[in-house]
Amino acid sequence: MLIDNDPRFHDFVSRGLETARYRVCIAENETDGILRLQAGDIDCVLLDTQIHTSSGFEILTRIRDLDHRIPVIFITNRLDTNTAIRASQLGGYDYLVKPFDLNLLIHTVTKAVAARRIMETPAVLTIDDSVPNTPDAFLGRSHAMLEVFKRIGRVATWSVPVLIIGESGTGKELVARAIHQSSPRSRQQFMAVNCAALSDTLLESELFGHERGAFTGADRMRIGKFEACDGGSIFLDEIGDMSLIVQAKVLRLLQKQEFHRIGGNTTISTNVRIIAATNLNLPEKVQNGEFREELLYRLNGLLIRIPPLRDRIEDIPLLLQYFLRTCLLEMRRTGFEGFSADALRILQQYDWPGNVRQLQNTVRHAVMNSVGPIIIPSALPDELACSDPSRHLQDPSKIVPGVLNGNLRNFIDQRIQENSKDLYAESLEQMERMLLAHVLQHTEWNQTHAAEILGITRGKVRDRIRQFGL
Repeated sequence: MLIDNDPRFHDFVSRGLETARYRVCIAENETDGILRLQAGDIDCVLLDTQIHTSSGFEILTRIRDLDHRIPVIFITNRLDTNTAIRASQLGGYDYLVKPFDLNLLIHTVTKAVAARRIMETPAVLTIDDSVPNTPDAFLGRSHAMLEVFKRIGRVATWSVPVLIIGESGTGKELVARAIHQSSPRSRQQFMAVNCAALSDTLLESELFGHERGAFTGADRMRIGKFEACDGGSIFLDEIGDMSLIVQAKVLRLLQKQEFHRIGGNTTISTNVRIIAATNLNLPEKVQNGEFREELLYRLNGLLIRIPPLRDRIEDIPLLLQYFLRTCLLEMRRTGFEGFSADALRILQQYDWPGNVRQLQNTVRHAVMNSVGPIIIPSALPDELACSDPSRHLQDPSKIVPGVLNGNLRNFIDQRIQENSKDLYAESLEQMERMLLAHVLQHTEWNQTHAAEILGITRGKVRDRIRQFGL
């Protein structure tokens, strides 16, 4: 339905969309538009931002009251930044400025109608009120995470150092907090320091404190984290990036539970538990002379390895429910139902190089991008939408035109006729493209299985998919 009071524009939209096999009905004012919507059978609304004395934004509010799933595309005569922002804030699907190309209109309407039809199907993963909404919730039901929980339980009551190993974004600080909260020190301080974020001098001052005049700019005495955290736990994140000089001082503290402030002679005793974490290979850094071997042994009272998200895919639905609930509370959004089946499939099949942190950011992005009550694939970040295997489940000859159903000779003959000057490289690339597409079709776009068949890494498969635009 087009809600607009310009007869010439009515004809342009009707004829254009009818060529794409859409049925178009016209409403010249708000009342007619609302009555037509009440009759049903509308998949998308094109709405002028100003119709007589009615504001398109006011009309959108009434449309949302009738059907909060219907996509509304705003149309305006002028490019106005404030209007575009307002349209987006109110949940407009898109925003077109007159005059616009007919192909753009058809493309935008086609996407909107596809989104409407997906949202007509109930969400397969809904908001679960039983999932906790505390900011430090540490969730998982997979076997790998249950092992992590067991190790936390075993070490929590003992005041031994703990070393946490895991990729960036896996939740190393959450593990450290869980250890502290389950320990006899739970009522005392928990402090976290990112060792990679500070220079050597600043990190040393942050940990040990300094006396007045210890260095340029030290105009007053400062108490460090080890002193302030007496009786509690301190989390040293990215400890693999700590310099050898600071490592030596941390080693002394671990051995004797005492230290000196920078520029001071007074020995200060402290009772602090150190929980360290890194995403680096510390034994390798020891061999390269970049990390003290004795410090590694001291830190490793118990080792906890956190699995990357790709190795605990079964936890993704639970994490999605948690992040969606907390995100909606944070943004004060209501009316959300959950994730569509297609969106959930994409989220479960993605590789998640940024792990749980990336998943959290993805949910936040999807909520901000959603114009309906259900998160659908088009609301996901581009890198996820582009990885959707269902986009590629088609005849391989359509993926690599003229190669799989024909043969490489046809391609070579064609390039010879076109006077190619780089035929060797072009033919190798075409063969690689053909091979990759054929194997991926065989494995139904399971990249891990394809990598095994091809004898290459999954990362290389992923790179070639991007390179060839498969």
